[in-house]
Formats: sequence, structure tokens, C-alpha cells
Amino acid sequence: MKTRTLALIAVSIATIIYGVNYTIAKDVMPTYVKPYAFILLRVSGATVIFWFLGLFVSAKKIEKQDLKKIAFASFFGIAVNMLSFFKGLSLTTPISASVMMVTSPIMVLLFSFLLLKGKIIKRQILGIGIGLVGAILLIVYGTTSVKNATNIPLGNFLVFINATSYGLYLVLVKNLISKYNPLVFIKWLYLFGLLYCIPFGISEIQEVVWTSMPTSIFLKIGFVILFTTCITYIFNLYGLSKLKPTTVSVFIYLQPVIATLYALVVGSDTLSLIKVSATLIIFLGVYLVTKQTKKSSK
Repeated sequence: MKTRTLALIAVSIATIIYGVNYTIAKDVMPTYVKPYAFILLRVSGATVIFWFLGLFVSAKKIEKQDLKKIAFASFFGIAVNMLSFFKGLSLTTPISASVMMVTSPIMVLLFSFLLLKGKIIKRQILGIGIGLVGAILLIVYGTTSVKNATNIPLGNFLVFINATSYGLYLVLVKNLISKYNPLVFIKWLYLFGLLYCIPFGISEIQEVVWTSMPTSIFLKIGFVILFTTCITYIFNLYGLSKLKPTTVSVFIYLQPVIATLYALVVGSDTLSLIKVSATLIIFLGVYLVTKQTKKSSK
């Protein structure tokens, strides 16, 4: 099998995992494990796995001044990103959350312009505006009666905060990622993230009644820790090493499709006119933001 084909398979599997994760994580929260406790489990489990794998990697150590930068980036990329996402997902629906996540490329462009003084053209400004209109529409009006969705507008807003913080994180680590071995970088990123998450999750983790938890819920928690956090990272990393970044980035747009299909099949969410309309508006905004000019594509 060709290397490119393997890379496409790896990225496809990672995308499928991300897509089904919305419903799987939703099944756990908040009935069995509250969101901040779930994040503490996820980050601590991933930290242990990444540091264990790091034992087998001999690479350049992180410089002291860069540790501070990683700690700062981890605040947005791990703490704010994950805490707001799981809290938001516990309040909203899987489909709404997956659609809101697609706003990340818009926020990356916005922060690149504000922090890195990157270039921005009129079409991209229009795309940012359209994408944000779609996000606001989904936050304010994307409410349907779904089990375990207790505050959909607040949940959608928190997932938007998650997408915003992740966009900021990608801009902050732009230069660090190419400087160090990815595994060395990620193990420090998660270690700092764990320190940030402990104060939020420590009280909720003590409320978990482990003895009354079904085996299926244990398996779903393990799925989020092992597959959604670790396997997806490794598969995407392999994909990035063999494919163009633009090729890999396209797969993010498949997440809402997979999330929607899976949620509808298992009956954890429903479609509405507002959700479909907001999705189309957001995708139009993302298209205008990410569309390459003829000159840049060459």
C-alpha cells in the first residue's frame, strides 16, 4: 500500500474518531461524570501516556524560555479549550457542538492577523463576518428538545469559546511545533494542562460514584482518553508528515458530517432548520476565509 494512501487512511480514522466522540462523550456527561471531572480524567490519562512514550524518544530538550511559552499556550490549548468544550457539550447537543467547532479556521486567521500581523484580504474579512453570524445564529436560536441538553445556548457559546481558544493556541505554538520533536512538545503541553485542570476537576472527580457506573461508560471514558486524545494525535501527526497541511485541514469539515450521522443513527440528537441554516452559513464563512488565491496556490 502506498504511503500517501496509508496517510489518508490514518487521517480519515482520526476524523471518524473525532466525529463519534461528540456523542460518546455526551453519553458520559453529566449523568455519570461531570464535565470538569471528565477533563481531569482525559488530561491526566493522556499525560501519563505521552510521558511514557517520551521515554523512548531521544530528542532535543525544551529550552527554559520556551517552557514558559508552552505553559502559556497550554492554558488556551488544553485548559480553556477542553474545559469549555466538555462543559459546553454537557449542556448542548452533539450536532450543534460539532458545527461550532468548524469556526476554528476563522479564529486562526483572526488571531494570526492580530498577533502575527498576518495579511488579511476583504474576502476573508467577509468570511469572518459571515462565519460569526452563523455561530451567533446557532448559539441564540439553535435550540431543540434533546435529552441531556439542559442549556443549549450557553453550551453552544462555550463550544465557540473552545474553538476560539484552540484557534489562539494554534497561533501561539506556530513556531514551537517546528522547533521540537512533536512528542517532546506534547508531553510538556499536557503536563502544564494537567496542572491547570486539577483545581477545576478535583471536587467533581470526588463526586463520581464509580461502583454504580456501567461497564459501557468505563469503555467510553477509555475511548476518549486513548482514542480521541492520543490515537488521533499520532494519526494526524503521521498524516501531516506525509500529506500537505491543506489536505489534512480539509478533514476538519467532515467532522460535523460524521457527528451528525452518528448522532442521528443512535438517536442522541435531531436536525432542525436552524441547525442546517447555521451550518451552511458557517461553512460559507470558512470557505471564504480558507480559499486560496491563484497566486498563493501556485
